[in-house]
Amino acid sequence: MPPVAIVVLAGTGSPSDLGRVVNALQTVKEFDEHDDPVELIFDGAGTQWVPALGDQDHDYHALFAAVEHHARACDYCAGAYGVSEALEESSVESASEFEGHPSIHQLVSDGYEIITF
Repeated sequence: MPPVAIVVLAGTGSPSDLGRVVNALQTVKEFDEHDDPVELIFDGAGTQWVPALGDQDHDYHALFAAVEHHARACDYCAGAYGVSEALEESSVESASEFEGHPSIHQLVSDGYEIITF
């Protein structure tokens, strides 16, 4: 099985966005339960999910907590979407390999399959 990077681009603005992030978390959980290499990357508006899911009162906090050890979030986008401080206070690593963003090129070069939500 090739390694997989799940990239969450959906923001927190609509019910369909919640569906996308829940599907992403479930996918990461499935790969994790099979001991397959997987990364979860919050990018763009998706960085807003780090503080939202980090809230213990969020309906999907437990699911997020089960997979957050695989998570990274775009450093640049966290700033653009006003969640830099929340990212720093979380256990989610900051990703900034390419001009402040996660390097999708590096992931592909390393053999990762990229799946976006």
